[in-house]
Amino acid sequence: MTPPRILIIAGSDSGGGAGIQADIKTVTMLGGFAMTAITAITAQNTLGVTDVLPIPVPMVLEQMDAVTGDLGVDAVKIGMIGSAETVHAVAERLERLAGVPIVFDPVMIATSGAALASEETIAAFERLMAGAALVTPNTPELEALSGRSIATVEEAETAALALARRTGSAILAKGGHLAGATLIDLLVEPDGKVHRWEQQRIDTRHSHGTGCTLASAIACGLGEGLPLADAVARGRAYVRAALEAAPGFGQGHGPMGHGLGAVPFESLRKP
Repeated sequence: MTPPRILIIAGSDSGGGAGIQADIKTVTMLGGFAMTAITAITAQNTLGVTDVLPIPVPMVLEQMDAVTGDLGVDAVKIGMIGSAETVHAVAERLERLAGVPIVFDPVMIATSGAALASEETIAAFERLMAGAALVTPNTPELEALSGRSIATVEEAETAALALARRTGSAILAKGGHLAGATLIDLLVEPDGKVHRWEQQRIDTRHSHGTGCTLASAIACGLGEGLPLADAVARGRAYVRAALEAAPGFGQGHGPMGHGLGAVPFESLRKP
């Protein structure tokens, strides 16, 4: 089977738990071929982000053009985007990729609480959302994008539906920031159809990179032709498995275990 080619447009996480590093691990583990256009370099670890260096817009576009012009693309995942200028430039390039599904994770704040997008950049997200098959906000991001306060699952569904109808994109409203022992995620489509996943919350501090991982996992599913709801379901299952397999690294919000505790190559070696 030919692996789906996934173009990841996102920032680099020096700690390896989120960003491009988590994206590559996820796509590889799910059988895809990961390609990248890096938008920013961050100095960070499990305790937080200490510095961010944006990549110049022309270089971001050069990376995208190099990939699309030679290797081809079956799906795109967008994460940390850097600046409003980069948002518009990336959106213009992606508008040329007719028929390629795009998953947009509207990264605004890191797990540690560090701001990763300015107000101007967030305002420019509208253009990326309009071209996306799926947008994957957590509750604070959904509040910012919809302009609504959210404290309950019902309010999250209302906000997600309003955003879906405004942008024309499906919205995966992630429930991790809402209170309660049960985690509820909602996939809300512009026509009002709602898919609901409800599971026991996993109690762990090793959750750095969950949003990046989930969005990349879904993009990989869409790239291989899975229906949207099936791609989301598989992506969620992978995230939960990776949370359970977290290696326990770091003093803060630690990384997940993307490798699920396995060494695949070892199983192929002959005694």
